[in-house]
Amino acid sequence: MACGLVLVDVQNDYFPGGSMELAGMEEAARNAAEVLASFRRTAAPAFHIRHVATRPGSTFFLPGTAGADIAEIVVPLKGEPVLEKHFPNSFRETTLADLLRENDVEEIVFCGAMTHMCIDTTVRAAFDLGFRCVVVGDACATRNLRFGDVLVEAAQVQAAFLAALASPFARVISTTELLRERA
Repeated sequence: MACGLVLVDVQNDYFPGGSMELAGMEEAARNAAEVLASFRRTAAPAFHIRHVATRPGSTFFLPGTAGADIAEIVVPLKGEPVLEKHFPNSFRETTLADLLRENDVEEIVFCGAMTHMCIDTTVRAAFDLGFRCVVVGDACATRNLRFGDVLVEAAQVQAAFLAALASPFARVISTTELLRERA
């Protein structure tokens, strides 16, 4: 069974100074870079997802801006596919499922952002498509959310969404655990 890595939206706008700064994005990206390096060492397939905003009124990932670029820490190497998406679900209107199947990928490891949006949506879609899913929780990042008068801190958003994905959609593990398994 082939295992592939999908890096979702590790883009400049999510980092400090970006248009949609996330809590813990720098640490998540460092962990994602470690995961990516482990896949590269074994020549396992890695796929980069890049969100480009097309909806009117969008405030981040705007076409042609540096904020929409993939962060340097995980910049794709020649031959690593980069898929452009316009929706939270990385499978919607992209060739991701086809590329995964062409590479005989049955298990997908996910890293990236935002945990509560694109990671959640993409992992659930992958599960529905029959893939086994692994989410590297500390290689993902999110932000504070507001629901009415309630502010939900990023750490709570992260924990709630990872807990929801942990059964039955994915196995949620740490970078350390993944690297130990891949050693």
